[in-house]
Amino acid sequence: MNAEAGKYVIEAGHWTELGAVWDGEGVNFALFSAHAERVEVCLFDTSGQVEVARLTLPEYTNEIWHGYVPGLAPGTIYGFRVHGPFDPMAGHRFNANKLLLDPYAREIVGDVKWSEEVFGYRFGDEAGDLSFNDLDSAAFVPRARVCAPLSEGGEGRPHRRPVLWPLTIIYEAHVKGFTALKGDVPERERGKFLGMAHPNVVDYIKSLGVTAVELLPVHAFTDDGHLLDRGLTNYWGYSTMGFFAPANRYVVENGRREFRDMVRAFHDAGIEVILDVVYNHTNEGNEMGPTLSFKGIDNFSYYRTMPDEARYYINDTGTGNTVNTSHPRVIRMITDSMRYWASEMEVDGFRFDLGSILGREPEGFDRRGGFFDAVMQDPVLSAMKLIGEPWDLGPGGYQLGGFPPGWAEWNDQYRDGVRQFWRNDEGAASDIAARILGSGDIYDHSGRRPWASVNFVTAHDGYTLHDLLSYEGKHNEANGEDNRDGHDNNHSCNYGAEGPTDDPGINDIRLRQAKNFLATLLFSHGTPMILAGDEFGRTQRGNNNGFCQDNDITWLDWEKIDDAGHDLTRFTRRLIEMRKQQPLLHRRNWRDGMAINWFDADGGDKSAESWAASNCFQLHLASAKKYQSRNAWNEALIFCNPSAEDVTFRMPGRLEDHRWSLALSTDATEPEASNYEPGSEFQMKSRSIAIFRKA
Repeated sequence: MNAEAGKYVIEAGHWTELGAVWDGEGVNFALFSAHAERVEVCLFDTSGQVEVARLTLPEYTNEIWHGYVPGLAPGTIYGFRVHGPFDPMAGHRFNANKLLLDPYAREIVGDVKWSEEVFGYRFGDEAGDLSFNDLDSAAFVPRARVCAPLSEGGEGRPHRRPVLWPLTIIYEAHVKGFTALKGDVPERERGKFLGMAHPNVVDYIKSLGVTAVELLPVHAFTDDGHLLDRGLTNYWGYSTMGFFAPANRYVVENGRREFRDMVRAFHDAGIEVILDVVYNHTNEGNEMGPTLSFKGIDNFSYYRTMPDEARYYINDTGTGNTVNTSHPRVIRMITDSMRYWASEMEVDGFRFDLGSILGREPEGFDRRGGFFDAVMQDPVLSAMKLIGEPWDLGPGGYQLGGFPPGWAEWNDQYRDGVRQFWRNDEGAASDIAARILGSGDIYDHSGRRPWASVNFVTAHDGYTLHDLLSYEGKHNEANGEDNRDGHDNNHSCNYGAEGPTDDPGINDIRLRQAKNFLATLLFSHGTPMILAGDEFGRTQRGNNNGFCQDNDITWLDWEKIDDAGHDLTRFTRRLIEMRKQQPLLHRRNWRDGMAINWFDADGGDKSAESWAASNCFQLHLASAKKYQSRNAWNEALIFCNPSAEDVTFRMPGRLEDHRWSLALSTDATEPEASNYEPGSEFQMKSRSIAIFRKA
């Protein structure tokens, strides 16, 4: 202990605001723990290495330990030691030999150094996790830093009106992967928040026409020891260490300010920022995992444990532990985190990884559970874009369509249905019909709208669009698990060659199919989400589980975009612009009176027998409202031919007073726009889409 320790005094402080809060004259520390017996705050020098004082928090109010230290200022580095019972059988794993990270830390100093010291039990002891490890962990774990509020919070900036859900187009990206190889970004900014904020990056994303960037996890996270042992890293970031602090690996100098500057750069371009958040588990794993924060603060409160064997964790996440979102203090921590990122860091929404976890109560999933109720009654959080990944790995964890009103959801049935349709699987058209129209069979209840379905064909987890069309099987050998990891049922097709090929015929099919997927996505009702790089043919060389690949397997290669990639980018921009201009393509309400008709390729009404016999179809959309804009369509006709053969389509005779003009086709040889009479023929290239507007 440093000789300076005697200069610090600690007063009662207050319990109402958790974390380390500077008031201009000192710092108030407050930590929730329902089962602790004593809590100490450890103060460190500016290096973060030398402990200069250890002060016992003097007060305990409403399960909050708290104390106030006059004279402390922003920049102070600290951690907690929490005393209490070490009784794993009862769910308690207190060990004051472990320096613990404040769950409310706004900035984190250092990282985990994997060693025996960071675990609560002794390696090699036959008692396993029931043994007690008295080795001190301070030299091996991160600390928190006291922060002042960011200056220029929201003052002086124009009030931002959120993009309406029906107009939202999401672009999913990884902070590092997007700019790591981008040559027109300064080298020191590549792979960082500043790189994402660079004008060349923002301008490119804006040029696509998307309205929101959804970033893979940016909360502080760790690299799991078993990955480091194999020379790999936790690239995606789904191993959260702190729910309030930005990940240091994306920081050049000032993490919070750089993050907020990035958000503001996107806002200035009219683009929203949505964060992929991981509130369902932490980096502490199961009973054999490390003691870094929550496990040593109040394991029994923060995590779900087995009802009759509290030594063990309920593992509905597949990661070893599950955050206990039915505990009111845990709900408060998560909602406090959300409000912080929304208010001080100015983000526009959240996508919740394994979101079904958040609705789990002891008796199972409940869409009216405590977490959902807390969010939906909050005036700040309920107004944000909230997107659930509606599944987890526990019993009853698949909850597609089960989230409460006000939420959108990732729709994996859309993904699989579209993939099967364009692969021309037998009977696939009967499912694609519902998916194109917003999946009303799933979401049309409780006043939910078509936008509740977040439609996607690809996402970070799985193949890129290029690889979906280039590989029959996954190629995850670089992950070090003998290609056992990753999804096996991808509904992919290589069209005659596994991986890259010089065959022009195969490459033509792949490019046309890429256009078909993007066109289907952007013409479907619901909220489209595009995976970054799909618009120019980005590849991961067949790896469909790039979570551990922080290298050129997952980074976007901006130098290798060929003519086909540029063509696809131009086509994507055209699709997005068309969607934004046409209300028929971004339907807002299932009760809007829109007329919908389905026809066979020959122009006759689609029957139950023909749905089963052929995947080819025509879709006719007619708005009940007559749009006054010259550019807005009142009616549209969409032809789809997923088969491997050219097919002659005939304009529907039943629409006898209609004349049609071709607006877009995925066939590279599409004819110039011209009028087509009822009953006239249109030659549809194999595997192609054509869309017509009423002339």
